[in-house]
Amino acid sequence: MKIVKIHIKKKKGCEDLPLPAYATSGSSGMDLLADVDGEVSLVPGEIKLISSGIYLSMPDGYEAEIRPRSGLALKHGISLVNTPGTIDSDYRGLLSLIMINHGKETFTIKRGDRIAQMVIKEVIRAQIEVTEELDETARAGGGFGHTGK
Repeated sequence: MKIVKIHIKKKKGCEDLPLPAYATSGSSGMDLLADVDGEVSLVPGEIKLISSGIYLSMPDGYEAEIRPRSGLALKHGISLVNTPGTIDSDYRGLLSLIMINHGKETFTIKRGDRIAQMVIKEVIRAQIEVTEELDETARAGGGFGHTGK
């Protein structure tokens, strides 16, 4: 298992919130916590920007992917609008989550609730090359249900 050092700065007023952490030894993602004053409600269909209370500094060649928590999605219909979200290695702003309530009932987010997970990934950059022809494959241009399934 590869280990990479990520520097985290807490937002002023977030000293009470624990740092992102892996819940188990096999977890791929670290839990991100809600930096809200008291409670924030998300009514069905509503989108809100929720702070995680942290700033990141990652080495070049890495990104943080921000993903919904499966339990919140299954039990309450809570997700992220842009999932997975990408935190680039040169971004130094407040890590905030664009949350949405796809459920049927109002969902309350409390300070310190686990609201998303962050997975650190290596980045591969592409070099684009224009060509007149592409290689042939059995699939060719088939897509959008072309297999009948």
